[in-house]
Amino acid sequence: MPTKLCYTPCGDYEESNVREALDKLLLQTGLLDWVTPGMQIAVKVNLVAAMKAETAAVTHPVAVAGLCRILTARGANVTVGDSPGGPYTGAALSAAYRASGMTAVEATGAKLNTDTSQREIEVRDGEKTHRFTVTAWLSKADAIINFAKLKTHGLMGYSGNVKNLFGTIPGTIKVEYHNRYPNAERFADMLVLLNEYWKCRLNLLDAVFGMEGNGPTAGTPRKIGVLLASPSPYVLDLAALSLIGLPQEEVPTVAAAVARGVSPASLGECEGIDGLSAFAVKDYGLIRRDVSFRLGSIMKGPIGKLAGYLSVKCLTARPSPEKSACVGCGKCASVCPAHAIQIENRLPRIARHDCIRCFCCQEFCPVGAMRVRRPVIARLLNHKRPK
Repeated sequence: MPTKLCYTPCGDYEESNVREALDKLLLQTGLLDWVTPGMQIAVKVNLVAAMKAETAAVTHPVAVAGLCRILTARGANVTVGDSPGGPYTGAALSAAYRASGMTAVEATGAKLNTDTSQREIEVRDGEKTHRFTVTAWLSKADAIINFAKLKTHGLMGYSGNVKNLFGTIPGTIKVEYHNRYPNAERFADMLVLLNEYWKCRLNLLDAVFGMEGNGPTAGTPRKIGVLLASPSPYVLDLAALSLIGLPQEEVPTVAAAVARGVSPASLGECEGIDGLSAFAVKDYGLIRRDVSFRLGSIMKGPIGKLAGYLSVKCLTARPSPEKSACVGCGKCASVCPAHAIQIENRLPRIARHDCIRCFCCQEFCPVGAMRVRRPVIARLLNHKRPK
């Protein structure tokens, strides 16, 4: 299992600074020694929606262009892309590329993906077969580079390299997968399966500015000042959690990857971490998931079932609209995979017994009015936990 981590300081997105940082990160470390002339390389970025780079919701185009410049200089044919939320159409892709500034990669000789075709894949998991519908453009590459953005996330607590490959599921089909994997643990295991299927040759993380607070789309940019790279997406996620002070037990993708034996159990098992703590942000705004109390898993019988129900009811975070910010657009209702939201008097009403807590409504609210709320009991029980 790969455990190597490389990182380098990068204080802003000024082109010359990013170029210098990427040279140190990728060329001086030999992380791109496998690139050969004529190789078809796909760069999978994070373009969650048609959002500006300044929001910290997307992988910054200056960093992506810097990577493409190195790859094309080595003779590779590079295609950059993603599948944003919403319809997976040429028009939607063009809007996301323009809004984010990702069109900048074309000046390096790289292309932006316009192929919206899909294909079916099968992923073996012991005796069980998982079937996924995925974007076809990645399958045409000789190698994939996963260039993620460090952000908080309502369902996962954190969004980075492992979560970024959910963007290989086309557009609105993502909503179906939230319903198919209706809790964070099952969803996380599915993400690890996708990562093991694609086996990205290299993983990079844009943590020059991350997103804190109401991520992954409505949070606040926060400077961290570092770019990271590793052959392993799991190593990068462990490193990122240490930077923002989020305990790994609160991130279900980490638990899923460790359980499958594809990830180090902790950052301490990784190579190249010396000095990384200098970039840690002590008061990073996090989304806490309250995973410490699962009474139903330790108590059996009817009492255990009741305890499990009450622990979920009283301790689990859930989406909740902030009425003063809501504009009544209905986007939350349209993206809800469980059809648990109705718009009444221009405000969303969530049927709690139907809500699967996927936080799609929070992720895609265009004005950031849907928030992740922790019940009062959970806040009281966890108020001394480190931030």
